[in-house]
Amino acid sequence: MSAPVRPRRASFRFAAPALAVALVLGACGSETQVQSGTNAIGATNDINPRDRDDVRDGGNLRLALTSFPATFNSSHVDSDGEVSDIVSWTLPGTINADAAGELTVDTDYFTEVELTGTDPQQITYTINPQAVWSDGSPITWEDLASQANALSGRDNAFKIAASQGYSRLEKVERGVDDRQAIVTFAQHYAEWKGLFNPLYPRLSTATPESFDTAFRNEMPLSSGPFMITSIDRAQQRVVLSRNPKWWGETAKLDTVTFSVLDNAARLSALQNNELDATALSGIEEVTTATNTPGVAVRRAPANRFSHFTFNGAPGSILADPKLRIAISKGIDRQAIATATQQGVVADPKPLNNHLYLVGQKGYQDNAESVSYDPEAAARMLDELGWKLNGDVREKDGRKLEIRDVMYQADVWTQMAQIAQQNLAQIGVKLIIETYPGNGLFTDVIDPGNFDIAQFVWAKSIFPLGALPQIYAYDPANPLSNKGRIGSPELNALIEETISELDPDRAIELANEADRIIFESGFSLPIVQSAGTVATRANLANYGASGLASYDYTKIGFVE
Repeated sequence: MSAPVRPRRASFRFAAPALAVALVLGACGSETQVQSGTNAIGATNDINPRDRDDVRDGGNLRLALTSFPATFNSSHVDSDGEVSDIVSWTLPGTINADAAGELTVDTDYFTEVELTGTDPQQITYTINPQAVWSDGSPITWEDLASQANALSGRDNAFKIAASQGYSRLEKVERGVDDRQAIVTFAQHYAEWKGLFNPLYPRLSTATPESFDTAFRNEMPLSSGPFMITSIDRAQQRVVLSRNPKWWGETAKLDTVTFSVLDNAARLSALQNNELDATALSGIEEVTTATNTPGVAVRRAPANRFSHFTFNGAPGSILADPKLRIAISKGIDRQAIATATQQGVVADPKPLNNHLYLVGQKGYQDNAESVSYDPEAAARMLDELGWKLNGDVREKDGRKLEIRDVMYQADVWTQMAQIAQQNLAQIGVKLIIETYPGNGLFTDVIDPGNFDIAQFVWAKSIFPLGALPQIYAYDPANPLSNKGRIGSPELNALIEETISELDPDRAIELANEADRIIFESGFSLPIVQSAGTVATRANLANYGASGLASYDYTKIGFVE
């Protein structure tokens, strides 16, 4: 799973776990000075915008994957951010956004998406009469109804990553014809505009079995300007080609090729003209890319952030929330921010909110309970009965040794090593374990085989969607709550928050929930992404997209 370059048309899916890709490389000899940028999201994007007429017809866009997709169903619990990266070229959605995050209806797929009632809340979706699946069959209200049922969370046999607002729907009905769906809510849902992004065919959502298997090893039905035409597990490669049933503007590219590539090889692959874009992390990597002929560095803060998630499941060493807070207070997040973003971001700071990023309306610092204070952390450990015995604390004969798992990339190891040094000073031994991308979530993190897990949350443009997906907790259906941490109090507040249709009141409630999330020792946000991306210099309409949607038909290479 990764968050390299994040292609999307309307990929405002609720947060999916993604591993940050990063590499610290030696810089070149004669160097161009790198200018650091802002870390405030939502102001701009940097994609080398060009008119369609300036982009040549044809060509293959080569992008990298961290691991081979476990499924092509991006709503499945086995999915990750890279699955969304791939399928967003191939599936319908309801909305697009500009660089400031302002939303408009995606008229390729829907002619109108309207809030047509508030008591009960009701949305009318009118489907573009030209919109069809890749077999030529029409997209209809039944596709929306089937997806709403599968993602509602009412049937735990559907292995969903999140129920989002679907859990609050009462019914989906046929409108004036098959091309219209009327969606009625049983409870208000604040972020209703995020529903059906993406929309899957009912082939994949009709039954728990089809949800699990129909898109497991292939993508038999899709829509959009591209479709998957080759899946090569031996070569770890997925190829997208133009969809002959596409009714909109013809895509400029012929193909898009996603290949699994070792993290350490990405920038050199770009330099050697074997790759067309990759994310960058750290000043040395940005400097190297800046000084590479034929490569351009694009910058726009991205909608994702790195973090440490704690395992609070019963029986885990960090099951006690007070212990999780003590560990959190022993980690110097400012030191990590400085080490990983100095020179790239003008004034690197740790992220102090789980829901909003710097630059978003609603962002405020809610992290006081986990502020760096090693002396207070040591006192808390003493009070909890974890006493120093040599260099490492013990309690009831058990050493305070914590396994920290992560994708094997230099930036993750660098973050972990700083935390390791911090924690050693208060008698906590942090054991760093790195894994390849393949199987990291399905074999390690999802089964709970960790004490701390480091990865990136790739966020939606709708920040409240993360609340029920990640931070609410139902032991019978944990969704994306990797650490199995939660409380009835927080669950109730989350329900209240996502039901609030007044956006200002929803922000107040969300920040109240965020304070509780911090105080529970749920996870420790580290930094939001600087959004630096290296691309082939002649690649147009692609790069650091920020909050904006891509128009996949316009991406290509200039003459």
